[in-house]
Amino acid sequence: MTPEERDALAAEYVLGTLEAREAEALRDAMATDAALAEAVSAWERRLAPLSALAQPEAPPPGLWARIEQSLNPAPMRRQWRFPWPVLGLGASAVAAGLAAFIVLRAPPPPAMMTVLLTSREQPAWLVEARGDTIHLAALNRQQVEPGRVAQLWALPQGATAPTSLGLVPEGGRFSVTPASIRPSPGMLIEITLEPPGGSPTGRPTGPILFIGRLSPASGT
Repeated sequence: MTPEERDALAAEYVLGTLEAREAEALRDAMATDAALAEAVSAWERRLAPLSALAQPEAPPPGLWARIEQSLNPAPMRRQWRFPWPVLGLGASAVAAGLAAFIVLRAPPPPAMMTVLLTSREQPAWLVEARGDTIHLAALNRQQVEPGRVAQLWALPQGATAPTSLGLVPEGGRFSVTPASIRPSPGMLIEITLEPPGGSPTGRPTGPILFIGRLSPASGT
């Protein structure tokens, strides 16, 4: 491997975008390849601060206690002639249905990640997609030439033309929530060089500066 290929492979390993067999082979290779092991360690140190992008979520307090209480209602008094057992049975059925909806509803989609590379296979941006939002964090900021701007694009698999996600702002991190498309596995993310104000045609007109493809991140 060239140093660039080794660095890109280490980045994918740390991000968790390698397949299980590839990740296992890389772990075995690190035992005898000091340069590869150091590249992995460097990426772990570089990406450690970005763990703040993934905020932990906990269920509301007392959720399971309320579900259990709903499924086991207290005995009804019988001095009334109203058919309480029937009402209790109906309430239990509704509660059971609600509990099933809460427990069995589909989990949120897993996060997807990629590293945008330069034409020389150098990592430049870390991209993480969670739900409808795409987060970007600069790994190696490069200055845009004077009189030009950087524009972000997304191309879902099967689409015939990329969709503009806006201009890349100054600074090392930003997030964008596309209005017309949703992040999906295999989606191509790229940054192109455009004239001031962005592409005048709605399509990329300048050269591609950075490019990568979203993949599900393991362990999310």
